[in-house]
Amino acid sequence: MPELRLRPMTSDDRYEVAELIYSSINVWYQTHGGPAIFQGGPSVTEVFYDVYNDVSPGGSVVAENPASGRLMGSCFYHPRKHHVSLGIMTVHPNYFGRGAGGAMLRHIINYTDEHGYKSLRLTQSALNVGSFSLYNKAGFVPRYSYQDMFVNVPEAGGGWNVDGQDRVRDATLDDVPAMAELEMAVSGIAREQDYRYCIENRLGFWHVSVIESPGGSIEGFMISSGHAAMNLLGPCVTTTEQAAAALIVHELNQYRGRTPVFLIPMDKENLARQMYDIGARNCEMHFCQVRGKFKPFDGVNMPSFLPETG
Repeated sequence: MPELRLRPMTSDDRYEVAELIYSSINVWYQTHGGPAIFQGGPSVTEVFYDVYNDVSPGGSVVAENPASGRLMGSCFYHPRKHHVSLGIMTVHPNYFGRGAGGAMLRHIINYTDEHGYKSLRLTQSALNVGSFSLYNKAGFVPRYSYQDMFVNVPEAGGGWNVDGQDRVRDATLDDVPAMAELEMAVSGIAREQDYRYCIENRLGFWHVSVIESPGGSIEGFMISSGHAAMNLLGPCVTTTEQAAAALIVHELNQYRGRTPVFLIPMDKENLARQMYDIGARNCEMHFCQVRGKFKPFDGVNMPSFLPETG
């Protein structure tokens, strides 16, 4: 293994990190029989630096080859009130299996422990056995499983009829405290700065909606990203499967003519069935992995990757 040096990511790394993310993830999927995840060149993956640097300034680390000064790997992490969330971790294909991923992971585990956080959480592909082993050996436990689904949304909109759609509306900044209270009750965490960031939508590709109960309280919310690199629905937190279905359909119709991806909890049979009924298909599987304290979900929790969720 070549020597490596860990250091904080800087703004000078932005373009190289984008190239690293673009090439490493595409190479991994293509060498394992899948398609390239990203299209259009590395400029599309600059969004990861932009978003993660906005929501968690300083929450990043790179592994550098001291001999060349080139990056071997990069990782983002996000300290929140109740946990640390481990974001996208990538290693350059030239250094797969050479220890860069493990070194960055140890750095983030040490940060989590030294700052008194009770849990470190991530969403990890169930197809990547190598990364599963890396996390599992470091003390992460798979707590929840998801099926990744996608829908080809017609140009004219889906025209789907799902109970509860009439109670879905765009979120406002006034909803942030209720969103945090809801996620705390359902998932045991809260991320107020993330909700606020997405509702403010300074980058122009976020959309956030909430669903109200018949009594007017918020029983669910969904954030979605319409960026070219990541057209994803989520994170989403709701009290019921039906509320989740209404939010999904509402958000799908924000992306007409596109093919958004979203992660359905595998134990939510009724929700999955409704998604099949509107034409959803499966494309991958993921695990919610947690090192440390975990509160079982009491409702529906749908993760995403931009920003990474707990």
